[in-house]
Amino acid sequence: MSVRNLTIDRLAPRRSGWRRLAARDSVARRIDWLLLLAALALSGAGTVLIYSATRNRTGITEGDPEFFLIRQIINLAIGVALAAGVMWLGHQRLRSAAPVLFALSLGAMLLVFTPLGTEINGQRAWISIGGYTLQPGEFAKVAIILGMAVILSDQVDAGDREFPGTRAVLQALGLAAAPLAVVVVDDMGMAMVLSFIVLGILLASGAPLRWSLGLIGAGIAAGTAVWLLGLLDSYQIDRFAAFADPSRDPSGVGYNTNQARIAIGSGGMYGKGLFQGTQTTGQFVPEQHTDFIFTVAGEELGFVGAGGIILVIGIVLWRALRIARESTDLYSTVIAAGVVAWMAFQCFENIGMALGIMPVAGVPLPFLSYGGTAMFASWIAIGLLQSIRLKRPPAAP
Repeated sequence: MSVRNLTIDRLAPRRSGWRRLAARDSVARRIDWLLLLAALALSGAGTVLIYSATRNRTGITEGDPEFFLIRQIINLAIGVALAAGVMWLGHQRLRSAAPVLFALSLGAMLLVFTPLGTEINGQRAWISIGGYTLQPGEFAKVAIILGMAVILSDQVDAGDREFPGTRAVLQALGLAAAPLAVVVVDDMGMAMVLSFIVLGILLASGAPLRWSLGLIGAGIAAGTAVWLLGLLDSYQIDRFAAFADPSRDPSGVGYNTNQARIAIGSGGMYGKGLFQGTQTTGQFVPEQHTDFIFTVAGEELGFVGAGGIILVIGIVLWRALRIARESTDLYSTVIAAGVVAWMAFQCFENIGMALGIMPVAGVPLPFLSYGGTAMFASWIAIGLLQSIRLKRPPAAP
């Protein structure tokens, strides 16, 4: 065999491999790269902002400026691995496992009432295992989306009905009621996010509108009852009071929101520069690396940088909505819609409370706030969206 023929033979498999990657039905062609890159951009930006917010806080970093930076990088790596795992398994395979996943997430939520439960900032929403803290409610978001999607789509995808019937809707609402009952009193922020997920799923499922209107009415009634019966803790009442009157007790209950707005407002159009924020460096904003991470962007990156973050969040929501619209079965549509409702409301609430237009509810900003469980759940959601995208029939040549 000549040297020329030997070279051609060696190159042939490589060319074949490239052709497989470029094929219309290949994973590389069908994955939503814009969604993936947007989520990575948010996570990367959040990691840098977390470092800026924590590098001088020796009281919580144990004297290591990179304490939170390293941990968030590890959280991101695990989150991306979980997304890849969900893509490999496929959302359709998770359909049969949805009841087990829901039971596990609900059981984990109940562990907060055992000695494993840990209270942080007045909320008993975490469990501590081996020195690590986890917030089971984050995984409950995924479990509720999968569980409700299975129930509402069962007869529709089988061709027996055009939209979910009364029995299916009641079963789906009953499933969501259990985790909501666990968090509604002690973690209002999580309760609000779960409620919006349920509402978004009902609207996307094609269930009659009366169910969505009834759910809104029930939510208003439940919130009123909780308030009138005095079931809220004092710190929760203080948060709503500070939202209604920002000038109330500026050194106490209103301190967080006042300092957050000062930090964002001082950034101006282009910001003070990364790591140059005086409010951030001076540690004036409490919980700045978690619930108030957006204030770092506002102060150090200014209106342009903070607006850019909101724009990238909008790209994630747009791609998720497109995946929901292009889905060929109700099960996939409901999953994607549930993720959209989750991300949209949580981003609005988090940024809104930093700007003072929403009450402080203690919810993280997806992909940006520090926290392992929140990062894992957000990337599992990306994995679900990509799995749905991969199952879409390939476009015509």
